[in-house]
Amino acid sequence: MMYMNGMGTKQDYTKAFKYSAQSAEMGWLDGQLQLGIMYYHGYGMQRNYRQALRYFSLASQSGSTLAIYYLGIMHAHGIGVSKSCHTAVEFMKTVAEKGKPHRLFVNAYTSYKMGEIDSSLVQYLLLAELGYEVAQSNSAYIAENGFSELINNNLMLKRSLMLWSRAAGQGYGTARLKMGDYYYYGKGTEANYRTAASHYRIASEQQNIARAMFNLGYMYEEGIGLEKDLHLAKRYYDLAVETDQAAQVPVSLALMKLHFTYYYELFSKLLREFKLSSMTLYLQVWFGHNWDIYLITFLVLLSTLIYLTMQHRRLEQRRAAQRQQRR
Repeated sequence: MMYMNGMGTKQDYTKAFKYSAQSAEMGWLDGQLQLGIMYYHGYGMQRNYRQALRYFSLASQSGSTLAIYYLGIMHAHGIGVSKSCHTAVEFMKTVAEKGKPHRLFVNAYTSYKMGEIDSSLVQYLLLAELGYEVAQSNSAYIAENGFSELINNNLMLKRSLMLWSRAAGQGYGTARLKMGDYYYYGKGTEANYRTAASHYRIASEQQNIARAMFNLGYMYEEGIGLEKDLHLAKRYYDLAVETDQAAQVPVSLALMKLHFTYYYELFSKLLREFKLSSMTLYLQVWFGHNWDIYLITFLVLLSTLIYLTMQHRRLEQRRAAQRQQRR
């Protein structure tokens, strides 16, 4: 840095580059930042925006505010990278949040941990009004759980919904999921299943939230706010477990219920279409007028047993394959 800026010695870009490269290879933040600046401005060399992008990215991962700022500029103007206003805004937003309000975030969090919930909420609400997504989410969380007495109970959920909405507008996936929950259960607003489904869909497709995928699967399965479609329901259940392995248990239970529903409806349809009068009389003698319910239940249970057996065999095959790979 001293050679590059001529501080206490003669300015020498060659030596500046040499020492910056050595420190960058050792993972030193300032070395990565200085290399990025030299490549970006062409100090002592020809400009190389791709290399500048690379070193700014490395420095930003270590928390360099200046590197993040340069990344925002490069994405905003398409310098060395495809132009993306959305990405540029995200970088500039990060830079802005590292300014003076950062101390207020620390104070608000400290107040919350010390049990001074009202003081914490006031500080978070102030930051939320300034447009900080983290503050909007934290304020919504405190308000919806009733941790503070500052907000009237009647207005608590409405205020929370407004704050979650602002946070969701800035791309926070959990906030989008929360909005879906609020419209689904009618919290702070009238229940609207279609609106809930649209929020779940955004959280699923844009933020890859597994719970949103699971909720969409359930809504397709039951025909809540969406046209009933068991095939789409299974698709979203499968996506949920692919996205997050922690969803394995609830998804497995949901798929068992889904298969039960599918085969129950299938066998019911078959019995309605191919029911024979003589067979009906025979079965009624032995099982009573509800013979068809018993038969459908038996067939569904049998199908479920077959499905679980097949799943167990597939799991054993995967484990055997993994053991062979380890060997």
